[in-house]
Amino acid sequence: MTRPLSVIAADPAAVLIALRAALAGSGPAVFPRALDASPVVPGSLPAEVPRRVALVVETSGSTAKPKRVAHSSDALLASAAASDSALGGAGQWLLALPAHYIAGLNVLVRSIAAGTDPVILPSGPFDPIAFAAAADRMDAPLRFTSLVPAQLGQLLGADVAVRALRRFDRILVGGQSTPAVLLERAAELGVRLTRTYGSSETAGGCVYDGVPIGNTEVRIHDGQVELAGSVLADGYLDDDERTALAFPSEAGHRWYRTGDTGEVVDGVLRVTGRLDDVIISGGIKVSLADIEREVRALPGQSDAVVVRTPSDRWGEVPVVVTVTPLDLADVRAHLGAILGPAAAPARVVVVPALPLLSSGKPDRRELARLAALHSRHN
Repeated sequence: MTRPLSVIAADPAAVLIALRAALAGSGPAVFPRALDASPVVPGSLPAEVPRRVALVVETSGSTAKPKRVAHSSDALLASAAASDSALGGAGQWLLALPAHYIAGLNVLVRSIAAGTDPVILPSGPFDPIAFAAAADRMDAPLRFTSLVPAQLGQLLGADVAVRALRRFDRILVGGQSTPAVLLERAAELGVRLTRTYGSSETAGGCVYDGVPIGNTEVRIHDGQVELAGSVLADGYLDDDERTALAFPSEAGHRWYRTGDTGEVVDGVLRVTGRLDDVIISGGIKVSLADIEREVRALPGQSDAVVVRTPSDRWGEVPVVVTVTPLDLADVRAHLGAILGPAAAPARVVVVPALPLLSSGKPDRRELARLAALHSRHN
């Protein structure tokens, strides 16, 4: 059996109404698209999807070709229930993320499941003052929001926003690794954070502060983080081959291969990087995630990004892209001493502002292009 697939511009209020009907089974499945997306619906998009599919989410495409992830109502509601349990109960949510990415959609699904009205931040560039004003409109006993690290950094730098943050019972922060300096600053200011880990393929965050929530399972298989549980997506829309590769089954038990490297110690997951973040520089394996973590620990570099660029001599080399000037000799000496000579960045590229996806994540493909362009001109 099938049902229609409705393409909808990601206006949060409209998505909320459509999602409520989709989850209840009384409306079509929903495929939210960015507000600035082309009005022309892609010809590759099917008019109907399997009946169990309630939501289709297109991945951000920060490092690879976007994929269309198909979610059942069961997976979405399982995610909401697991989150409620981990956070101490259902509450009211403030939506500060785009409604076409899984983290923003999760806020809407949790609101629907809780029977509460979300407070929606006005569209446009993220503004700490507007965030504080929106937080003032919340009136439930339990208050939550979900942010990406870039937003958290802006909020922690504005006194009025910090006061608003303190009124939340819990703030989820995820989408990418959160710099230690932000976590420490939040703790100093009395802001209650929970680091989340998950993806579009797991209905969003399913590991909180390294611990799986709900019936989520975590394992390390061949060095890769794999996840299982009720929150897993059905797969990729009209792409059986890619689905089979990403969601293998063992004795009827489905796992999702995240593409991340990590380790589990005493039941706590620590993500160490991406399989595709490892470059071979001069014959030596180098983790871009390790370099980025060390660079971000330097003063004023909490938002710096490390990307790869081709090198005639070494094959590939790491390059730091940042908005805050950084002495190349100093950072090379520092990284070389900690991670080895091959991890020493070849260049530091200073840009006026880091290009971001609408989710708030760094646009790594654009950053890599800028780094390569800088290389050709120097």
